[in-house]
Amino acid sequence: MGVYEELVARGLIAQVTDEEEIKELVNNGKAVFYIGFDPTADSLHVGHFMALCLMKRLQMAGNRPIALIGGGTAMIGDPSGRTDMRQMMTKETINHNVECFKKQMERFIEFGEDKAMLVNNADWLLDLNYVEVLREVGSHFSVNNMLRAECYKQRMEKGLSFLEFNYMIMQSYDFYALYQKYGCNMQFGGDDQWSNMLGGTELIRRKLQKDAYAMTINLLLNSEGKKMGKTQSGAVWLSAEKTSPYEFYQYWRNVDDSDVIKCLKMLTFVSLEEIEELAKLEGSEINKAKEVLAYSLTDLVHGKEEADKAQEAARALFGSKTNTDNMPSTDLSSSDFEDGSIKILELLKKCGLIPSNGEGRRLIQQGGVSVDGEKVTDVFADIPESAFEKGYVVIKKGKKVFHKANLV
Repeated sequence: MGVYEELVARGLIAQVTDEEEIKELVNNGKAVFYIGFDPTADSLHVGHFMALCLMKRLQMAGNRPIALIGGGTAMIGDPSGRTDMRQMMTKETINHNVECFKKQMERFIEFGEDKAMLVNNADWLLDLNYVEVLREVGSHFSVNNMLRAECYKQRMEKGLSFLEFNYMIMQSYDFYALYQKYGCNMQFGGDDQWSNMLGGTELIRRKLQKDAYAMTINLLLNSEGKKMGKTQSGAVWLSAEKTSPYEFYQYWRNVDDSDVIKCLKMLTFVSLEEIEELAKLEGSEINKAKEVLAYSLTDLVHGKEEADKAQEAARALFGSKTNTDNMPSTDLSSSDFEDGSIKILELLKKCGLIPSNGEGRRLIQQGGVSVDGEKVTDVFADIPESAFEKGYVVIKKGKKVFHKANLV
C-alpha cells in the first residue's frame, strides 16, 4: 500500500484536484507541500493535531513539509468558521506565539537542510505594497466567485469586514510565494479552506501560466477539533504548561466509543491491521482501544516517560483510586483560606476546573462535584482547612476528571 492509499484508508482525504498527479508525487517522495498555522494563541491545540501527524507521516515517506506560520495572515484573521471578527493582535503577541509554535512543531517534524522548512508569511506579506497587490494579485480574483465561497457566505448575514474579505487573497498569495521561493507544489488544508486553496492554485496558473496542484485533507477532527478540543475548563493544548500530560491522556482516554477507531486511524501511527483488530472489541472491551489511543498520542506529544506516568495514574484512578502520584494538582497555601475554610467555587476556580462561578454552580447543581468522595450539593459550601489533614483533597469533576488540591 502506497502512502496516498494509506491516507485514503485512514479516512483523511476529502477532495483533490488531480488525484493521479498527487498520488505520483506523494508515493514517490516528490511532494513539497505546505500546511498553514495562524498563531492565534501561544500553543498549538488538538485542532492542529491532525495536520502535524499528517506532516510527520508524509515526511517519513520522503516528502518535504513546509510549516507555514501565519505571522502575516494572523494580522487579518481567517473568517472560516467564525460568527464574528477575531480580536486584533499586536505584532509582539504574534511574534511570541510564532516562537511557541516552532518549539512544539519540532516534536513532530524534523527541520533542517533538505528536510522540513519552517517559514513565516510575514516575511513577504508585510512588505507588499497595497496598490501593487490590487494590480498584480487582486486583478486575478472574481468578487462574485469569492462571495460564493462557504467561508464568506456564512458571514454575510452577520457582517463581513473588508479586512477579513482579504484573507482569501493573502492565503492564495502564500501558495504563489512558496511556489516561487521553495518549489512548493502542493498544499494541504482543512475542508473549510478549499476555496482559499483553489485561489492559490488559480493565481499560480494565471501569473505563471504553469500548473499547480492543490490537495485538501479531510480534517474532520481539525474542524471538529474546535469542538472536540474544548472542555468545560477550556481548550486541550499541546503545551504541558496549559494541559498536563495526564489531562491530555485523559482527554483521549475519554473520547466517545463511536470516535475511538476514527481517531486511531486519523491521528496515530498504529498500523491499520492492529486498528482492525481493535475495531472488533465490544462493550467495556472498547476501553482497551481507548488506552491504545490515549497512550499513543501522549507518547507522540509528551514522550514515553510522561505517557507511562499518565497511563499508570489513570489505571490507578479507575481501579483503586488511591494512587494520586501523577494526578494533576494545584498547590494552595493558608492565605487561600478565610476563617479556616475556602468556598467550593473558589477552590474549583483555583484548580482550573471551572472558568466561572456560573459554570461551577451549574456543575454542582447537576451533582458533578465531589471532594474526597463526598458529593457537594451546596454551591455556597465551605471546605475547611481541616479537610486537608493528609496534605491534600481529591476533587472529582463529572465522572472522569480528578484533581488533587495540595495544602503546602
